[in-house]
Amino acid sequence: MKIYLDNAATTPLDPEVFEAMKPFMLEDFGNPSSIHSHGRKVRAAIESSRKKIAELLHCTPGEIIFTSGGTEADNTLIVSGIKTYGLKHAISTPIEHHAVTHTLETLEKQGHIELHYVKMDAKGHVDLADLENLLKQYPNALISLMHANNEIGNLLNIKAVGDLAKQYGAFFHSDTVQTMGHYRHDMRELHVCGMTAGAHKFHGPKGVGFMYIRKDRKLGQFIHGGSQERNMRGGTENTYGIVGLAKALEIAYREMDEHQNYITRLKARMIEKLKQEIPGVEFNGDSANLEKSLYTVLNVSLPESEENEMLLFNLDLQGISASGGSACSSGASTGSHVLGALYPGSKRGAVRFSFSKYNKPEEIDFVVGKLAELYKVPAKV
Repeated sequence: MKIYLDNAATTPLDPEVFEAMKPFMLEDFGNPSSIHSHGRKVRAAIESSRKKIAELLHCTPGEIIFTSGGTEADNTLIVSGIKTYGLKHAISTPIEHHAVTHTLETLEKQGHIELHYVKMDAKGHVDLADLENLLKQYPNALISLMHANNEIGNLLNIKAVGDLAKQYGAFFHSDTVQTMGHYRHDMRELHVCGMTAGAHKFHGPKGVGFMYIRKDRKLGQFIHGGSQERNMRGGTENTYGIVGLAKALEIAYREMDEHQNYITRLKARMIEKLKQEIPGVEFNGDSANLEKSLYTVLNVSLPESEENEMLLFNLDLQGISASGGSACSSGASTGSHVLGALYPGSKRGAVRFSFSKYNKPEEIDFVVGKLAELYKVPAKV
């Protein structure tokens, strides 16, 4: 049995998405910047996709800029936001995605900004009172806080942060790569200057994403060489990727309630079975809290054992694909900066299971059974 539980890394392509992309791979191949009929047809498909995404997010098409994915979008919003508005301070946490942390650390080393980390509680949630204190000191700052942590699944109160950003005139960027397509984002209600998405996180194609840039927070051109993407990102557009992205997001919104309920039940099932089968099992961050964490992610903390050094390898041998991360860097693990920040010195094993609409309850049972075997715990009948 082959079981894929690494959907936070990437998801399988939805067949309906592939069918939408196929004509632009094989037949409608024109350059969207060309003025002839071949080009005009492709341009129309891109703009139709942009309009569809804008309708789903309740924003204007001009606020959607297509990119190669979430990493490019995060880099661009941070670097261009700081440059365009002359920001000298940035507020973030040490447990953001590396697309954010590495960008901010580089800008600080280059002398462009001073980086400040907001306090977090023991579970890894942002301390909103401390965030406001920082904003009182540095009101014209960049805030970069992700909506859901990609490793432990903690959810940010994105509306509350946006309200604080508006109050203090800050530029609020949120990495929404893990939540786009899994939650509804209504840009009429959120005071966010920029958000990001990668299509392959919600059953779309790899290599394409978008950033939302609020219309009153225009950024300068960041890739030169053409007038594409509202004169901001030069280069011929990834047409079939964009079409697939829009179709994937459309499907995600259409089926969101059904899939959210189904996947939440899978996650709850795994939590309960792990508690039953493996004494001493714990859960990193707030990932076991169904109300405060991303429903597609469960980060499991396993008891200290010799198995920890080869945990992911042994799971792979059993046909189970998952992702890992441990606060200690040993064996096959390269370590996790998120778990290292929250649990310094921990020697427990850590594995991130992440779910999709294609997973089944019997797969959850199989995985828990194999974990029980690895940790030499007799499975209950």
